[in-house]
Amino acid sequence: MKDKKEKNKPEREKREQKAPHHIVSYIDNLKADIAAFFDLNGGQEFRPFDVHDHFGVQDKKVRVLFNEILHELEQAGRITYHKNGTYSAGANKPVNKDLTGRVDRVNKSFAFVIVEGRDDDIYIESELLNGAWDGDIVSVQTLSKNSRSSGRSDSGKSRVEGRVTDIIERKNADIVGIIEINQRYAVVQPDNKKLFDPIFIEPEETKDANTGDKVIVKVKEWPTRRSQAAGEIVTVLGKAGDNDVEMHAILAEFGLPYDFPEHVEAEANKISDKISKKEISNRRDIRDWLTFTIDPVDAKDFDDALSVRYLDDEVVEVGVHIADVSHYVLPNTELEKEAYRRATSVYLVDRTVPMLPEKLSNNLCSLRPNEDKLAFSAIFEISPKGKLLKEWFGRTVIHSDRRFSYEEAQAVLDSGEGDFPKELATLNKLAKIFRAERFKKGAINFETPEVRFKLDENGKPLGIYQKERHDSNKLIEEFMLLANKRVAEYVYFLSKDENKNTMVYRIHEAPDIERLKTFATFVGKLGHKLEVEEENKIAKSMNAMLARVEGKPEQNLIESLAVRTMAKARYSTQDDGHFGLAFERYSHFTSPIRRYPDVMAHRLLQHYLDGGANVNPEEYESAAKHSSERERLAAEAERASIKYKQVEFMSSMDPDAEFDGIITGVTEFGIFVEITETASEGLIRMTDLGDDYYELDKENYRIIGQRTKKIYTFGDQVKVKVKDTNLARRSMDLYLAGTIPSPSRENRGGRSNVRKPAVHESRAPRSSRGNKKPGGSSAEKPKRKRR
Repeated sequence: MKDKKEKNKPEREKREQKAPHHIVSYIDNLKADIAAFFDLNGGQEFRPFDVHDHFGVQDKKVRVLFNEILHELEQAGRITYHKNGTYSAGANKPVNKDLTGRVDRVNKSFAFVIVEGRDDDIYIESELLNGAWDGDIVSVQTLSKNSRSSGRSDSGKSRVEGRVTDIIERKNADIVGIIEINQRYAVVQPDNKKLFDPIFIEPEETKDANTGDKVIVKVKEWPTRRSQAAGEIVTVLGKAGDNDVEMHAILAEFGLPYDFPEHVEAEANKISDKISKKEISNRRDIRDWLTFTIDPVDAKDFDDALSVRYLDDEVVEVGVHIADVSHYVLPNTELEKEAYRRATSVYLVDRTVPMLPEKLSNNLCSLRPNEDKLAFSAIFEISPKGKLLKEWFGRTVIHSDRRFSYEEAQAVLDSGEGDFPKELATLNKLAKIFRAERFKKGAINFETPEVRFKLDENGKPLGIYQKERHDSNKLIEEFMLLANKRVAEYVYFLSKDENKNTMVYRIHEAPDIERLKTFATFVGKLGHKLEVEEENKIAKSMNAMLARVEGKPEQNLIESLAVRTMAKARYSTQDDGHFGLAFERYSHFTSPIRRYPDVMAHRLLQHYLDGGANVNPEEYESAAKHSSERERLAAEAERASIKYKQVEFMSSMDPDAEFDGIITGVTEFGIFVEITETASEGLIRMTDLGDDYYELDKENYRIIGQRTKKIYTFGDQVKVKVKDTNLARRSMDLYLAGTIPSPSRENRGGRSNVRKPAVHESRAPRSSRGNKKPGGSSAEKPKRKRR
């Protein structure tokens, strides 16, 4: 017996030698967390019981350990003991270095906090979010190494982590979701994919909602460690799946308005339809000039028109005439406040939510044919070779002679017959000269496809097609670009000294070089070369690469990724130029019916035309930032409505129908495929690739079968079928044609065929915001660099 004990002694000693190290590490982490608890609640006093309760400690031995740690922290001066038996943060509390940023909830396990001015975002474990939800503005404290969670794959060396210390501003207390009503309670599951927590509703506060209805909920109590969020129903939108309900839900989800307040409509309706003789006398009267509009066939508001006059054989005078919204929308009026609040019109699949009431957007400010209209004009004298000889800016009164659709104008260009063939041909010739000149100077030819739908009277999609761009589209685009560019230049050079006149510019910074390199590496694996080392060669190389992929299966994908690789254009009073257009200065002047920054540009231009002094930029910079944010929300809502209709359309397909697709992403949980015909993206889960175990080769954007060595690579063409569609999540599951999919997840049993690799995801560079997987779990905590 003794021999046996002696034999086991070395092993026992080995275990005993290891134990203190693990215990010390645990105590150090615990001590740091308790100290942080007091630091985060400075000025408050806590009993030991309160500390136990906060950390959920019930075991007596652990409570004794906590009390000993409290004593040690007091001895170190980190906390202070009071005669009433409580503790508070001590004099040796570290200097608060909290940062302020916006929460981006990547998945259920973690989030990032985006801090303006930082190159990288701060990684936050879900349990350290302190109840913050996606989009909230928060204070965040970076963590020292000994207070980080243990067990990570990268040891925390390459990523800044933190914890939320305070919630400064909630993004939105109104949440859209689907309600489920039970006998004693109800819950609303948010539609927003970045909101993971259900909201509790008292049964008496469900109004007239039924299970399965879409509702808008106002959050009354935000979640804590011990309780979920609680709210009350503000609006019952109706049955989930109804077209109007879903479109209203998307607007509400992104905090976008739908109806105009009554007092705003009333103010608009009081505006006279007639143009006074006095107003005409104060303007340049060009009603006798040949003028026409060219717009989409279904357009209801026409905010720009072109006029053409031949001064002689060598010079043509082209007028770009823009609806004079600033004449009707005056500062400090209800119309002005509402236009600022909205900042942009919103274009969903089946409707437009305008920035201005219909009285203005479709009537007074719409340059309809055969009506006198007030305009703000940019008039140019241009040589046959496209040289700008003379320009004039100011307020006018115009009269449109003809309303063209893009298709009608193109038919005239193609045939040379119809209304104004000579004038249209002249404009088209000049537009091509301007376009060639832009590309010569470094503009990038981004023409990402626009998805459009054929809808029935109830909004149900009957077909999906991609919008075609013709010379008539490009003609209008070039003259709008000319006006926007020249207005910006004109205001700039009107400045009388080094302090340049304040203007609202549309700026687009040069792309981040590291992000460009990532994109270049990615397209390189698909056989395409992109030069990124010299900035003056980027545009030329990008255009050449985009030209090479034209007509190929990966065209749409690469064009989309190229756009996402670039910095996002935004509004600012800073004169930083427009990289994508290769313009030194650029403004938005040509769409004031649907964009608030254009209204500001009109006001500023008129102020300087009247001889006004430079204005304080602070107010305009604030409005520019607000407009950029509203534009972002409107774009997200538009994409959500497109995604919804794509999934709805695919849900009506014959389940046996096969579709051509291209692999657009590879992850550890499956491969993403875009169906070529409808530009709809879906996921083939690993469980539906049942012929093998697949592992992710992250560096080469592919998955490899361990037994068969079969490879699925980004850009591969495949044939797929639709397995399942989920309208609530706007998502679609696919499977490869010729294979048998696994049962739906709710019915699936047994062992999964997924062998989890060490790496997490290798979806194209389109995703720089962390990695997602179904259910919100994460195999790896990513480092994220700001773009």
